[in-house]
Amino acid sequence: MERLVYINGELLPKDKAVVSVFDHGLLYGDGIFEGIRVYNGTIFRLVEHTKRLFQSAASIRLNIGMTQDEINQAIQQTVEANGLADAYIRAIITRGNGNLGLNPNKCGQPQIIIIVDTVALYPPELYKSGLEAITAATVRNLPGALNPRIKSLNYLNNIMAKLEAIDAGVPESIMCNHLGFVAEASGENVFIVRDGAVYTPPVSAGILEGITRAEVMDICRRMGRTMLEADLSRHDLYIADECFLTGTAAEVIPVVKIDGRVLGAGRIGPITEEILTAFRQRTRG
Repeated sequence: MERLVYINGELLPKDKAVVSVFDHGLLYGDGIFEGIRVYNGTIFRLVEHTKRLFQSAASIRLNIGMTQDEINQAIQQTVEANGLADAYIRAIITRGNGNLGLNPNKCGQPQIIIIVDTVALYPPELYKSGLEAITAATVRNLPGALNPRIKSLNYLNNIMAKLEAIDAGVPESIMCNHLGFVAEASGENVFIVRDGAVYTPPVSAGILEGITRAEVMDICRRMGRTMLEADLSRHDLYIADECFLTGTAAEVIPVVKIDGRVLGAGRIGPITEEILTAFRQRTRG
């Protein structure tokens, strides 16, 4: 079945789903997006995702021109039109067509784009064996510049960190902030386990407030696990008993080695496995 893409109220075949070269999303990364999952035909945490989408829009003074309910309906319509029971949704809002100048007031109507397709960020075997990561030299964007809580189309900071991982021959890299504290991976939030307690960097470390991150924190608390938001250093990563990453596409992926240092027993830890199992039950059950 040919994929259909929603653009400004129309469902178009993907080879006809195009935007102008004068779109400010293309020219300047001037826009926002959300990644959302569909499990067994149900869109997971749609309201939470679109709420964050509108928060990102408000922060960059982008008027979407639709209500949150209307965006939700458009997403649901696009999912149904593509007939996928398990899928990944990319909702994109750009500033719209303008000119070669920076002035956003020269842009016309925003572009509303919704893509629905399959996704497999990591091979299935890595969810059983765990992946290796490095810490990146690329520093996470300062919150005082473009706040990382905005899920913007400008992902060059993350891409440079991803290139470091590729150059090192590993799947993922972990970025620190300007103070040297752990922020997040190139596309996921970071968690560690030490002495039975689960830790993750706070929002103040310069992270995206991940929807999956919030889900995992809730799972930990419901399990009776100590769940703490705390500044973490590279040293904390190296001495962790367990480590895992969370994200919409990645879900919950274990990390067994960082910068060549083996974590714990060098395999997926029992608490990570417990959390991964609970997350899958919550999303697929």
